[in-house]
Amino acid sequence: MVFAGINYLAVVIAAVVGLAAGAIWYRAFGTVWMAALGRTRADVTPKPGPYVVAGIAQLLMAYMLAGVLGHLGEVNVQNGIVGAAFIWLGFVATSIAVNDSFQGARVTLTLIDAGHWLVVLTLMGAVLGAFGA
Repeated sequence: MVFAGINYLAVVIAAVVGLAAGAIWYRAFGTVWMAALGRTRADVTPKPGPYVVAGIAQLLMAYMLAGVLGHLGEVNVQNGIVGAAFIWLGFVATSIAVNDSFQGARVTLTLIDAGHWLVVLTLMGAVLGAFGA
């Protein structure tokens, strides 16, 4: 399932891994995350819309990461993880920090959300690297 240099099976698997990582991450940090948001469990009852957006976003993120990694050189697990971590540091962590700073969010919220994306991106990078995507 490789088209135009991108392994689409790897992209789908990376997206599923990202979704699973998010579920595990927020299950572990959910109570602290809600407190940092100033919300209760009743305030964040699951609705299908955000999950659909998350699924589409994870697919797009995995596809874009595969494309970027392919342009950086050899695609292997190590380069996938390192490339993903650099992308996280340069774009994701900084964006979250700026947004949260202007919104007056607690540092705890920034750390939980940024940490989530670090885990997701590095896992995606590892999956894509393993497939040579």
